Amino acid sequence: MGKLKLGPLEDDKPVKISVELPAALHRDLLAYAEILGRENGQAVEPAKLVAPMVARFMATDRGFAKMRRVSRSRSLPAGSAPPKAE
Repeated sequence: MGKLKLGPLEDDKPVKISVELPAALHRDLLAYAEILGRENGQAVEPAKLVAPMVARFMATDRGFAKMRRVSRSRSLPAGSAPPKAE
C-alpha cells in the first residue's frame, strides 16, 4: 500500500474559518480521513485534515516559497539577514 502525505495530526490551537467545498472534494476528504484513520489506528475527523493538507501544499509549492522569500527580503531593513528556514 502507498504512503499518505499526511501523518499523525498535531494538536495546536486552531483559528476557526468557514469554507464551502465541492461535494466531490468533500467525499474525497471523507475517504482520506477513513484511510488515514485505518493507517494510524485512530478515528480522524475529516475537518481536521484541511489545515495540514493546506500547510503541506504550501510547504511544497516552490513558486510560493520563492515569492515569499522575495517579499520578505524586500521588507527587511538594510543590512539585515533573512530568517533561516527551518
